[in-house]
Amino acid sequence: MSRRVVRQSKFRHVFGQAAKADQAYEDIRVSKVTWDSSFCAVNPKFLAIIVEAGGGGAFIVLPLAKTGRVDKNYPLVTGHTGPVLDIDWCPHNDNVIASASDDTTIMVWQIPDYTPVRNITEPVITLEGHSKRVGILSWHPTARNVLLSAGGDNVIIIWNVGTGEVLLSLDDMHPDVIHSVCWNSNGSLLATTCKDKTLRIIDPRKSQVVAQNNFEEPVALQEMDTSNGVLLPFYDPDSSIVYLCGKGDSSIRYFEITDEPPFVHYLNTFGSKEPQRGMGFMPKRGLDVSKCEIARFYKLHERKCEPIIMTVPRKSDLFQDDLYPDTPGPEPALEAEEWLSGQDADPVLISLKDGYVPPKHRELRITKRNILDVHPPSGPRRSQSASEAPLLPLPSSTSQQQHTLETLLEEIKALRERVQAQEERITALENMLCELVDGTD
Repeated sequence: MSRRVVRQSKFRHVFGQAAKADQAYEDIRVSKVTWDSSFCAVNPKFLAIIVEAGGGGAFIVLPLAKTGRVDKNYPLVTGHTGPVLDIDWCPHNDNVIASASDDTTIMVWQIPDYTPVRNITEPVITLEGHSKRVGILSWHPTARNVLLSAGGDNVIIIWNVGTGEVLLSLDDMHPDVIHSVCWNSNGSLLATTCKDKTLRIIDPRKSQVVAQNNFEEPVALQEMDTSNGVLLPFYDPDSSIVYLCGKGDSSIRYFEITDEPPFVHYLNTFGSKEPQRGMGFMPKRGLDVSKCEIARFYKLHERKCEPIIMTVPRKSDLFQDDLYPDTPGPEPALEAEEWLSGQDADPVLISLKDGYVPPKHRELRITKRNILDVHPPSGPRRSQSASEAPLLPLPSSTSQQQHTLETLLEEIKALRERVQAQEERITALENMLCELVDGTD
């Protein structure tokens, strides 16, 4: 009589659990645009969601701690003249996010740590190069300010956001619509899927397809269900777990990937009652390691966003180093020019043993090149331009620095209070005007 052999894995008992009701984000008008992106992006500081907006496209950015009901007048990030189709946080600056739109442009935004009193309408930079809608964005995992975009023109463009320049344009790689794009771990290669049912591995700096696979000959095949919704895959390289979230589905299925056949091992399914309209995936450095949390999703409903936490049950309160190997941190390993010249570097790793504290606000600086200067830069780092000069002379002593900081903070606070008062005054006047108009009718 044979005995069934159970495969050993520390992730066999991973389970999902929805956060409590007071930890959700309520009254958010999630976008109804028909598009296959996740509509949600999250990092250790902010949650961003593409929302319904009249007269163009918009998304909302909330501090992670701002749970509960969201005021209907909460400021949005607006500026696109068409619907926003994709958003992506910069992995090297938690205050910088890129948005792609049906209006053919990409915009890069600097999000302040404080809550703005009005809509954010001015991007740090607008990138124009596609001839049709732009529906896919992906930041380079290790090089500073390098952003990839893919559009309905079947073109992939790689930008240097720091200068606004096109680094590379991959024009003749795809005969049909590009469905998805992602970088490998060090950003030396791209993987793309296309409507022609071909998976391509591309070396972008050589503009060369180095391998391609037909979907009719898979290494492993896993039957899912009969749903025709788009699958949103999220892969965690630290645990080798892939999570599959179906748009319009109400479940998250997860599998462990190994090097030995059959390669794909089903772990479990998290199910709920309501279907998901999109999904955000928290980077590893934003998880609560004290609770053995190995993944956190942000599930979009029609009018709310609900965190879903994946946990490995452990009895010990000590740090579980087997669950949390060193993981990519916020520091880039290369400058854009270094990557373009052919250099590669693995991500700069950090330990999560003592928890992760996001760095202070860092400003994204844009440096426009002199179009008359045809000489290549002498090194990977350019000297500071006039536009990058500090607004104030730097104080010489610590006490002077502290005094200057306190003065600036007081001035900012006073200005914000003044703006808030003016906003309230404008609202009151508008209400009086409406009452007068109603009275004359």
